[in-house]
Amino acid sequence: MNFTFRPLDPLTDAELLHSWVTHPKAAFWMMQDAGLEDVERAYMEIAADEHHHALLGLLDGEPAFLMERYDPAHRELVGLYEPEAGDVGMHFLVPATDTPVHGFTRAVITAVLAHLFDDPATHRIVVEPDIRNKAVHALNEAVGFRPEREIRKPEKAALLSFCTRARFEGAVAA
Repeated sequence: MNFTFRPLDPLTDAELLHSWVTHPKAAFWMMQDAGLEDVERAYMEIAADEHHHALLGLLDGEPAFLMERYDPAHRELVGLYEPEAGDVGMHFLVPATDTPVHGFTRAVITAVLAHLFDDPATHRIVVEPDIRNKAVHALNEAVGFRPEREIRKPEKAALLSFCTRARFEGAVAA
């Protein structure tokens, strides 16, 4: 699958995003009760934030998933671990579908990590998924993430995990 990325436009993409983040299968995104305006506002804040960026992943030019990149020294994980130079935080969301494609989500996370590691300044990717999200933990491990420890964020108990470039390359080559 050949994915491309484009910056998310909080206004023109809000309706699509709203349908994705409020779906019951996106419960770990924690926006189940968000209105359209809430989604617009949340992504306008990200668009205005120099330390947080949202991108749409496209398949054949059509929006297929959401990716967020953030600087964990300034967002999400401040005070919860010691960031290293080259750390990049990441979130991704594959929307629910009535016609799932086997291997699609793994292809998405592989494309997301490849995109992040395309930047030579990125040395390690950091994630903090909900401790209860066993499916994403397995997916993360499949592409090279190693869990470090449970952390407590204001909104959830999370599994702090890291993926180095070498572990990613080894995982996708296997």
